[in-house]
Amino acid sequence: MRPKSDQNMVQTLRPTITAPVFPSTSTEFINVMAHYHRAEIARMAGWRDRIDRTTNWAITVVAAMLSVSLSTPTAHHGVLLFAMVLVLLLLVIEARRYRFFDVYRNRVRRMERNYYAQIFAPEERTTDDWILKLGDDLRQPMFLTSQSQAISRRLRRNYCWLFLILLVAWLVKTTFIRMQENAVEAHLVTSVSEWVRNAAIGPVPGWSVILAVTLFYAWILFTSLRRPKGEGEPAFGNVHV
Repeated sequence: MRPKSDQNMVQTLRPTITAPVFPSTSTEFINVMAHYHRAEIARMAGWRDRIDRTTNWAITVVAAMLSVSLSTPTAHHGVLLFAMVLVLLLLVIEARRYRFFDVYRNRVRRMERNYYAQIFAPEERTTDDWILKLGDDLRQPMFLTSQSQAISRRLRRNYCWLFLILLVAWLVKTTFIRMQENAVEAHLVTSVSEWVRNAAIGPVPGWSVILAVTLFYAWILFTSLRRPKGEGEPAFGNVHV
């Protein structure tokens, strides 16, 4: 059995665990709110920067593929289909980043609506339930936007225009300019059957390529027009990403 003197020495060497200090006055609470508000804004700004980077990558991909495909009549239209796949991949990546951004944006806006707005323009109907919801969110963070909703929002904001540019370029490439081995022999497509032949990619027939592109853009149109009402921050104004 260990001697009592050794036990006392071990107890003195152990670090003393103290309870965290909580704000006890209104001044301390205001300081905590100010610093926490700045921290959440920094988080939100970081994820917003990641969203903008993905959009810039998508714009760069579209510009590069357009320059490659439309530079000469002999360039294959499959480059534009490949660009559609790349932009779709970037859209999925950006939707995931947008979901993280939406979590921190919601926290910032909740404090601004219910705390800072009350300082400048008090309203009677505002309650203290917001701070309980903020605490629950900090204890168990959860996504507020689904992946499909995030894709829909990013499509409406930016990506629908990129896909539209690629579609117009693909139609120009397959419908109006016939690919030939010699650029001098290029001429306008004069029939639907010729357009179908021109849309073929190797062993893949042209009608299947046209059908795939039609279904893909029908999904884009449906996803872009689908707009749930009263969900998240868009319900509190039109100034949102």
